[in-house]
This record gives sequence, structure tokens and C-alpha cells, in this order.
Amino acid sequence: MELTDEEFDRLISQAMDELPQEYIKGLNNVAILYADDPDEYQIKKSGLREGNILLGLYEGIPLTKRGGNYTFVLPDKITLFKHSMMMIATDSQQLYAQVKRTLWHEIAHYYGLDHERIHALERGEGSPA
Repeated sequence: MELTDEEFDRLISQAMDELPQEYIKGLNNVAILYADDPDEYQIKKSGLREGNILLGLYEGIPLTKRGGNYTFVLPDKITLFKHSMMMIATDSQQLYAQVKRTLWHEIAHYYGLDHERIHALERGEGSPA
């Protein structure tokens, strides 16, 4: 499967449009980016284990950890990794589903959800709040 950066960017935009807008509108000072692959710093920061791949990464301070002094900071960053997603997707539909799921997952980190809570929500156990 071949995919240009412009096509990948369109998939991200489409996923943003389809995710619950109350969560998208609540994103404040967050840059959503994509890269072909994670860099060494991102791999180390994520705690990625040998043999695993990184689909996306949230870098920032979650809303639940911000104090009253949280001002004048650089934007938080959500990065989606194109090559990682293309490696596990077998077709364009599966790729889009993975983009959307990964984007939702990283946005959930912005709102302070940990992996355990995110996976419970993905299994349909409860609500995000």
C-alpha cells in the first residue's frame, strides 16, 4: 500500500471530524502532527519494548495534572506514525480505522486517561468521564 503525506493528513482530518466533537473542541494548545516514524527520543519516552511498534504518542501534561501555574507553555503534541500504521493495516479501510483509533487513544491521554482506562473504554466498559 502506498500513501502520500497528503493522503495521510486527509485521513487524520477525516478522523478528527468523526470523533465526538465535544472532545475535539476541548483540545486547547495541542498540535496534532504526523511523522513517518518515531525518533529515538520518542521511542525512549514511550517506553517502547523491543519488538513492539509505536502508532502514536501524546507528549505534554494531561489536563488532570495541570496546576494553576500552567501558563505560557509550548503546545502539547500528538504525533501519529504513518509507517507503523501502514505496517499493520492490510487495506485502506483498516488503515483509516487504525488512524481514528490511535488518534482517539492519544486524545484520551490529553484528558488524563491512562492505558488501563482507555482499554476498558474500548471494551465498552463505562464512559470517558
